[in-house]
Amino acid sequence: MVEDAIKRNKIVEGGTIVEASSGNTGISIALIAKELGYKSKIFVSASCSDEKIKLLESYGAEIERCDNSNGLHVFNSTQYLAQAFCSNNPNTYFTNQYYNSNNIKAHYKTTGPEIWQQTNAAVTHVLVGVGTGGSISGIGRFLKEHNPQVKIWGVEPKNSVYHLFMENKPIPEEEVRFDAIEGIGRTFIPGAFDKQVVDHIFQIGKDKSVSMAHQYLEEQGELLGFSSAAVLAALDENVDKMDLKEDDQLVLFFPDHGSRYINKLYQDHHPHKKIKENFNASI
Repeated sequence: MVEDAIKRNKIVEGGTIVEASSGNTGISIALIAKELGYKSKIFVSASCSDEKIKLLESYGAEIERCDNSNGLHVFNSTQYLAQAFCSNNPNTYFTNQYYNSNNIKAHYKTTGPEIWQQTNAAVTHVLVGVGTGGSISGIGRFLKEHNPQVKIWGVEPKNSVYHLFMENKPIPEEEVRFDAIEGIGRTFIPGAFDKQVVDHIFQIGKDKSVSMAHQYLEEQGELLGFSSAAVLAALDENVDKMDLKEDDQLVLFFPDHGSRYINKLYQDHHPHKKIKENFNASI
């Protein structure tokens, strides 16, 4: 998205790259902007974790906290305010990951091929958390071009609306409150979601995802990010429905790390207090 903006002269040196983000994409944009000599301004929802805020600030990003992230047409949303900022300030560019085709293209060119190569073209299923839809759409397009039989499954929080869209059901006009799993779930369908390459959407609850993060930490000694824990929880809850065969290769897509959610996911998980203290000290 940034490459395209620079290539097409949508922003010139010294300008500000703007994004509405739960934090993860914002972190990438802030880092890239700093490396290339641009400024960055990231509009995050009020629920964005403290760890993400600190990381964004360490990369020089200006942070704007917003009430919600419910879309371009909702006043005080991250998307609305990011767009409004760019409309009123020169030499700024809103990468707009929710409606930018380069969001899909990035995963088509990188993540999809990585999965294909690292599984030696044997991947049969991919389970991906769905936020903007860019990851699952780019991965799905690439893998299905190489093997139309690959199943692309999405994961969203309970009461998010992607499953309704997949089933051709109307999206509620009133505000939808889905389970708060940071990084995934939507109240609207972004333009970066390609329904044609997605086979099914599973829903998972917040409590189950938090429990899975704790279980994984106890068993593996690794900190899962919130959406990654949701993907693993969705597998655990739905594996009997997935009709997986012994020689199938299922890829679980973990895009975030637990170090970005210490206080949100692990603050009260006492058995591994030492690990949490170490991560808190490093942030």
